[in-house]
Amino acid sequence: MPRTDASTGRTGRPPVTSRAQIMAAAGRLIDQDGWERLTVRRLAAELGIGTTTLYHHVRDKQDLLLLMLSEYAAQIPRPDLPADPRDRMIVTAATMHDALAAWPWAAEVVTTDGLLGLVGEPLTGMVETIVAGAVDCGCTREQAVHVFRSIWYYTVGELLVRIHSAGGRTALRDVDFTGFDPSRTPNLAAIGDQWRVLAAQDTYRTGLRALVNGLLTGFVVPEG
Repeated sequence: MPRTDASTGRTGRPPVTSRAQIMAAAGRLIDQDGWERLTVRRLAAELGIGTTTLYHHVRDKQDLLLLMLSEYAAQIPRPDLPADPRDRMIVTAATMHDALAAWPWAAEVVTTDGLLGLVGEPLTGMVETIVAGAVDCGCTREQAVHVFRSIWYYTVGELLVRIHSAGGRTALRDVDFTGFDPSRTPNLAAIGDQWRVLAAQDTYRTGLRALVNGLLTGFVVPEG
């Protein structure tokens, strides 16, 4: 008589057969303890499988995080892009910013210049949109890459400062911004009592537009 699963006496969770199960379990661990504490060993334990078995699906922690980032990016709603290439660049960068802000650990993962070679669609599609927008505004492709990198640094940097400020030991409300010496730093002394309120304001899009305008002006030399 053939043996069935029921007759083997096997108990516990079924073996992992899909990427979706791995991604879901990794997401739970990140939500619970943060991405820094995520390891392949802990993930295997969460899934109820051996570490060696999990290595058949992911090479290491970085590979796992990049897979998660790609899966997450695939769920980002695509905005309606305006006709003006400058506005397309701004809308696309803001979409990337908002997506990373909703999943803060991802901002830590993407702080590398080699990211573009590691991720697939749709992140590469967003990069293409920004680069193409710069080309349409008169940049060479080489200049457009520098434009994108500057926008990317600004975007990720803004996110990391806010993430670390929110999760740090010293909250913004606990910092004393008064007491500056008017003779040495007159502007800081005049605005110090307002610094906390000003620092808490979301000025990303205002800064993004100013940055894009400045970059395009700097790279594109007017004819004549």
